[in-house]
Amino acid sequence: MDRRAFLGTAAGVVAVGLAGCTGQSSEQGDYDIGMSSSAFLQPENFEPQVGESVVWRNTGSRTHTVTAYESQIPDEATFFASGGFEGTDAARDAWLQGGGGGIGSGETFEVTFDVPGTYDYFCIPHERGGMRNEFTVVE
Repeated sequence: MDRRAFLGTAAGVVAVGLAGCTGQSSEQGDYDIGMSSSAFLQPENFEPQVGESVVWRNTGSRTHTVTAYESQIPDEATFFASGGFEGTDAARDAWLQGGGGGIGSGETFEVTFDVPGTYDYFCIPHERGGMRNEFTVVE
């Protein structure tokens, strides 16, 4: 194979490979927060109101979770995690024992927030890579 053919083929493979990593969906209106290969794609100045639902959509190709840091949500707030677990440790255990709470590509997870305050959350399999985020629910 000559050099030009090789470079042309390599560029096409890289472009196709990166297409699934950008994490952007053409259906932006059906979710609030997207998930790329290793980040939550949250709009700047995102502040849902008390009583509103927040929808996460896996816009990437890797399986993710949405898991609250139990100690970093308001005291009166209900813990949340994809998979419906009762706490951070239970969510971690379920993930480690077979992918419990996983949100596949194109799937969504929704939570309604009834308590104002700041909510910190993360993706269990990608936490070490920095897949963490927060937002504040306002009245």
